[in-house]
Amino acid sequence: MFPQVRMRRLRSGKIRDLVRETSLGVDDLIYPMFVDETTDSSVDISSMPGIQRLPLDKVVDDAKEAADLGIPALVLFGIPKHKDAVGTCSHGEDDIVQQAVRSIKEDLGKDMVVITDVCMCEYTDHGHCGIVDMDTEDVLNDPTLDILGKIATSHVEAGADIVAPSGMMDGMIGAIRNSLDENHFENTPIMSYAAKYTSAFYGPFREAADSGFQFGDRSTYQMDPANSNEAIREAELDILEGADIIMVKPALPYLDIIYRIKNEFKMPTAAYNVSGEYSMLKAAAEKGWLDEKLVMYESLLSIKRAGADMILTYFAKDLARMLK
Repeated sequence: MFPQVRMRRLRSGKIRDLVRETSLGVDDLIYPMFVDETTDSSVDISSMPGIQRLPLDKVVDDAKEAADLGIPALVLFGIPKHKDAVGTCSHGEDDIVQQAVRSIKEDLGKDMVVITDVCMCEYTDHGHCGIVDMDTEDVLNDPTLDILGKIATSHVEAGADIVAPSGMMDGMIGAIRNSLDENHFENTPIMSYAAKYTSAFYGPFREAADSGFQFGDRSTYQMDPANSNEAIREAELDILEGADIIMVKPALPYLDIIYRIKNEFKMPTAAYNVSGEYSMLKAAAEKGWLDEKLVMYESLLSIKRAGADMILTYFAKDLARMLK
């Protein structure tokens, strides 16, 4: 009788679970946190409901909550009191991220993998990710590399388990690898923002990290959203320079890139479910247009299905609670 092949046979009850091709679990999640040196109390991010900037004395409590939910890793972003043209407060022993790392590791130790964002945009008064020639407004690649090496090394000296350079400077992985190795941190992994696109989906993050730029844009060092082959070249260069994990950012508009990179390199691959992706689902759910839990799960599952081994997402706690 027609049809002999009936795909519906495997879609009922527990059979559906048995044949499921992709699984999404709490072990896949990395929780982003913002630690703010300019405040004594938690500050709500208006464009990112449920997300806050935290003073230093609240960071451990937030990390503990994530650990209690089973989330294995977090990524730290810092907001300093002082900003200048060269990001002076990015790599000192007692700067804000370094203090936060020490506090979390002293309390949670191996129960939480601490990843640190390595970039200059939160620490510069112009808001760009590197040293700027103010006469031409060009972001200077090579002079920035030494500072990125210093930032990464200072984070690891404070106790960071993984460093994650996000500035998209050419040669940044090699510079950071050399700095870490020279300081006897040859076993510290680098998670590279290998394919980071110039994206409008970063908008809410600018508020969260106080990292808006004063002039121009970041199109000269972040990738053109129209390009796919370029992402393969970027990832390959970072791998050759010593990256241990490669990342695609954003995630949802670039699922094809995640898929290509995972298939091409078979490397541990991360994807960043960025602020705009989070905020648009939150906004639609607040309007009653979408079921927040269902679209959250479906969106993150799609990122995993595309090939991501780990997902940086502001939904981390929400999803962990749902899965529990």
